Amino acid sequence: MTTAELQQATKALAALFSCFPQSALTDVEMQLRGYLGAIRDAELADLQAAIQRFVRGEVRSGNAQFCPSSAQLCIEVRERKVMRELLARRGGQAPAKQLTG
Repeated sequence: MTTAELQQATKALAALFSCFPQSALTDVEMQLRGYLGAIRDAELADLQAAIQRFVRGEVRSGNAQFCPSSAQLCIEVRERKVMRELLARRGGQAPAKQLTG
């Protein structure tokens, strides 16, 4: 990701964290660093799509009452990538919706 994309990814992750309860003991900066490290090779559009699906409760794995782990987020990011690539191969690529924040 470029520097600008990392900034957008940081905002998207902050939005994700704000949608789910956090422990008072959570070090949000360290949590953010961990998630950024986990998704560093991902495309921003795939990350944003994955976050949007978690916030909307569209991801069936895990507990919808809690923030997904970095591993759960990475799994969903990979699934969004596969879907995007399949659509592109079929010639029906839909424009990626971006989260604003």
